[in-house]
Amino acid sequence: MSQSRGNRDCVCCGAVSGCAAVGGGRRAVAAIDAAAPAGESAGMSAGNPINAVIVGAGPAGLAAAETLAQGGARVTVLERMPSAARKFLMAGRGGLNLTHAEPEPVFRARYGGAAVPLAAALDAFPPQALRDWADGLGAETFTGSSGRVFPKAMKASPLLRAWLRRLEGLGVRLVTRARWTGFVEGGVSVEGAYPIAAQAVVLACGGASWPRLGSDGRWTAALPPGAVAPLVPANCGFRVDWPEGFAARWAGVPLKGAAFSHGGTSLRGEATVTAQGVEGGAIYALSAALRESVARDGAAALAVDLKPDLSAAKLAAKLEAQRPGLSRANRLRRLGLSPLAAALARLGGEASKPEALAAAIKAVPLRLTATAGLERAISTAGGLRWDALDATLMLRDRPGVFACGEMLDWEAPTGGYLLQASIATGRLAGSSALDWLSREAPPG
Repeated sequence: MSQSRGNRDCVCCGAVSGCAAVGGGRRAVAAIDAAAPAGESAGMSAGNPINAVIVGAGPAGLAAAETLAQGGARVTVLERMPSAARKFLMAGRGGLNLTHAEPEPVFRARYGGAAVPLAAALDAFPPQALRDWADGLGAETFTGSSGRVFPKAMKASPLLRAWLRRLEGLGVRLVTRARWTGFVEGGVSVEGAYPIAAQAVVLACGGASWPRLGSDGRWTAALPPGAVAPLVPANCGFRVDWPEGFAARWAGVPLKGAAFSHGGTSLRGEATVTAQGVEGGAIYALSAALRESVARDGAAALAVDLKPDLSAAKLAAKLEAQRPGLSRANRLRRLGLSPLAAALARLGGEASKPEALAAAIKAVPLRLTATAGLERAISTAGGLRWDALDATLMLRDRPGVFACGEMLDWEAPTGGYLLQASIATGRLAGSSALDWLSREAPPG
């Protein structure tokens, strides 16, 4: 993909500074950094319009760009970072989870209340379509034992390189280090740059998690407050007021083979003690409900079952059968508890009788006092409200401006659901923008 760069460490998409609301009119106008080399900027002035501008070069923005370019549009992508899709690359460090192979009704239910507004995007680009698309880029996929779908390379970088090569072949232009500053009369602008005419704009501004890698969510200032639900952490860790010395001893140690319960929901998984609290897959899966409890009540109660394969009665029987005189530490160790699990069991009190000790092991109480913060969250909840968009993902009060990806008001657990919906909404926004361009094209 052809690329131009400004001379500033500046921002676009997620890091908007002082931007105004989306400009009116039926034609959108975009701009890039005026400091870009003249040869790179040629053909992008208001007198030589491009068809579409994409704000943000994450998966949603690249998907929109691909759809538009394949339909014949001339496309420029603005990205505030020095390179594209840095959060996407981070997501693939432990194995790029693209989507999930579970039955469709179960899959759709993972999006909770957003399943209905996301339906059109997922209908048009379901999990199998994403797998076919990845295969077409040379990133053949496989389904793991959990139902999660990965590229066989287990990395994001080969897929991203192939994707960028495809976009370059389609004539898509990537402008990095570009500061998108919002919308002006008749279009959008970039700090220090001249306007560039475009008939459509797709906002793929991202969320606010891991801001050092891309979007930090400041784009919310560009839209009316009522149009945006507050951005909050999703798939995140939580703070716990550990007893003195506990975090210093156990931070970074994983707890495996446990079950975690909150609000009537219980699941097995893994968690890790942190210096401030707890995080990990099991915590992320419960994070939406835990976050709501913290916001409503000031804290959330999480119960940890350290021996989920044994009932309290069977566990008490095993403890009763142990040799008299054993220390508490040895009694817990002989149950097969790890040192961390034994330390957590002691948080429930110093019970010594078998029934009481079994109860403590089966329900270690943790009081979660706050989320760990957006800077460490995997994803973001909140964003542009669905009622601000029509069915084509176009802003109701800004014709020709579309939105997609994590900047929309939805959330989902880890397991491939995040990338699936981001790419699917990006493609829908791109397709809708392409339809808009066909209607707006001058006769002849």
